[in-house]
Amino acid sequence: MEQRTVLVVLFDGVQSLDVTGPMEVFTGASHCHGPDEAPYKVRTASLDGAPVRTSSGLTLVPDTSLAELTGPAGFAEGTAPHTLLAPGGAGTRAEDAELVAWLRAHAPRARRLVSVCTGAVLLARAGLLDGRRATTHWAYCDTLARDHPEIDVDPDPIYVRDGHVATSAGVTAGIDLALALVEEDLGRDTALTVARYLVVFLRRPGNQAQFSAQLSAQTAQREPLREVQQWITEHPGGDLSVDALAERARLSPRHFARAFQAETGTTPGKYVERVRVEHARRLLEDTSDGVEEVSRACGYGTPEAMRRAFVKALGTAPAEYRRRFHSPLTTHP
Repeated sequence: MEQRTVLVVLFDGVQSLDVTGPMEVFTGASHCHGPDEAPYKVRTASLDGAPVRTSSGLTLVPDTSLAELTGPAGFAEGTAPHTLLAPGGAGTRAEDAELVAWLRAHAPRARRLVSVCTGAVLLARAGLLDGRRATTHWAYCDTLARDHPEIDVDPDPIYVRDGHVATSAGVTAGIDLALALVEEDLGRDTALTVARYLVVFLRRPGNQAQFSAQLSAQTAQREPLREVQQWITEHPGGDLSVDALAERARLSPRHFARAFQAETGTTPGKYVERVRVEHARRLLEDTSDGVEEVSRACGYGTPEAMRRAFVKALGTAPAEYRRRFHSPLTTHP
């Protein structure tokens, strides 16, 4: 079995979970295969090999220095990493010219470039995302797009693949991306085993939004509208038409629709659609209910209506989503 070297770049102010989350996934995959057939060799390196202090105050001691790995002539033959991972954190906001120069000179030798959270900023400064689609933590997408107009920044998905370059959203999205890469390298069974051990979903689809409906929409200021938001979440299979919701809020349909959008930043219809897709996704992941049962439970008139909503929101049909993400460990009825 090919052993893939995963090199994680460290620097002061790095977000610790951006580092340890993916590392636990890759090392967990190696544990599945035993020490003699470990598919990954995970290494960490800072510029000078010195320990770094994370944004939370944790000290990380790297295996080696980036300078030692490359030397004056770059990576020696056959030593370039298979996967080079740039984590994020407050430290990316500092203009570390030496680190960026190292990435610009040597990162292209890696077969796969990966960033977690604002690690995308480091890759962008090194010119490694030019002409590509990428994402980062939602709070920094506008800044990344403004500072690097040559990058197609997509603020919505939790991770983006563009050729051999993969970028992910904030913090825990790095675990989702790492699981996706393990599944690509070693197959679904290994990725599922690692996910079970870490007590996480096998992996969320890359085009899943960074926010749930409840987080992406603002909380309404007026209590009747807040109550309607809660009602939608608790009753996705109910009558969630504008007329029904307006009656619950004791407003005319026209006034309700205007007020809801003004206070939440989205229309009632879009909010309902997102809540229903999220609920259907959870049922497909965690229960054995058939697609027709799920569609009824989520307020879709027909399985075809749910299929159209899934394809629009997630880029895949419900049956395919279940095949890829349903956990056989579920204990739900």
